[in-house]
Amino acid sequence: MIHTPLVRELRARLGAENVLSAPSELAVYDCDAYTIERRRPDVVVLPQSTQQVAEVVKLAKRHDVPVVPRGAGTSLSGGCVPLGGGVVVVLARMNRIVEIDLRNRMAVVEAGVPNLRLTQHLAGTGYHFAPDPASQAASTIGGNVATNAGGPHTLKYGVTVNHVFGIEAVLGDGWIVRLAPVENPRELDLIGLIVGSEGTLGIVTKIWVRLTRDPQDYRTMRAVFNTVDDATRTVTRVIAAGIIPAAVELMDQGIMAAIEETMHFGLPLDAGAMLVIELDGPAVGLDAQQERVIEFCRDCGARELLHAADSRQRERLWQCRKSSGAALGRLSPSFLCQDGVVPRTRLPEILRRIAEIGRKHQLRIVNLAHAGDGNVHPNVLFDDRDPDQVTRALAAGRELLEACIQCGGSITAEHGIGIEKVDLMERLFSE
Repeated sequence: MIHTPLVRELRARLGAENVLSAPSELAVYDCDAYTIERRRPDVVVLPQSTQQVAEVVKLAKRHDVPVVPRGAGTSLSGGCVPLGGGVVVVLARMNRIVEIDLRNRMAVVEAGVPNLRLTQHLAGTGYHFAPDPASQAASTIGGNVATNAGGPHTLKYGVTVNHVFGIEAVLGDGWIVRLAPVENPRELDLIGLIVGSEGTLGIVTKIWVRLTRDPQDYRTMRAVFNTVDDATRTVTRVIAAGIIPAAVELMDQGIMAAIEETMHFGLPLDAGAMLVIELDGPAVGLDAQQERVIEFCRDCGARELLHAADSRQRERLWQCRKSSGAALGRLSPSFLCQDGVVPRTRLPEILRRIAEIGRKHQLRIVNLAHAGDGNVHPNVLFDDRDPDQVTRALAAGRELLEACIQCGGSITAEHGIGIEKVDLMERLFSE
């Protein structure tokens, strides 16, 4: 149980309305979006400035109480779950877009700004913030920084660290630091160190993000295949031809069925896999690229091809992809969303291995993948009311990630390590 004097001091510094300690209030913060592990914090604070965050950290240090930062709670690996109890610092009220500087292609935002709100704020300016995780409607820029989030457009535009060139953070002793890009290659890249460190090195409170000019035009396609192998062969053919799509998303039959039942897009339920492929850039040349991609799809056995004729149809195709997570609730009471990455050419192998693991543990596994960069998201379906299914789901999740390592990959591409994957770190690195 947390020290009552600490709670009193927190309320005195932040105001009683910004400090939660009642069991009914704390229950909201005992888990993240999908992680099985739950642990209730002792107290939750909602600071509204970097200085208040620093004061919270100093007080917690003085009382020897652990601190865990939290954004919107959309983490998929338990990074914001307070296993040791203590203070959870929720940054949701630090949600100001401080500055938009189009001349220097930069925006300054507080950590609690939702990713989608920044996107909407920039609409019509000719610029956008490129990282777009599937959870962008809820996830915050600070959370994106914590896990080095990616999303569908990672293939061409890179992950969050490629779009951050300034950070304000509170370190473990309450010291506030501002970090700028390193120009001397002999100096430490501290921004690169902090981005993706999941709050273990400091609490990021403000971010200077790089804005990307909007593409002149898009070509967005949907290709349906009889088998996953046909779809992955298509991806390899496209990349080998020197074409770098903005995004290549793969969904297997299980995901397609869930989406169709929920959203009624007209997807064929007997198909084995579907790709959503997007090309962008200067309008000149895009048609030629699209024709080549269509040719590759047909050569690899695509049974259905659809391309967006306008922005409304493009949005509809992306809605099909981005509604997939919510649609999984149609398939199972619970699911474990894993995150691994393998060399792109080994996608067919890892997807076959995932199917074998599902059969071994007698659990259904359906797959999403950012196929262009080998990032796979197997979703293990189970019922968390059945302890035996929980045990089997956790075992299957571990085997999935071990299989990614065996394929020359890693145990995370964009969801982070969190609490779920800590035990697997020793499989990748020495002690």
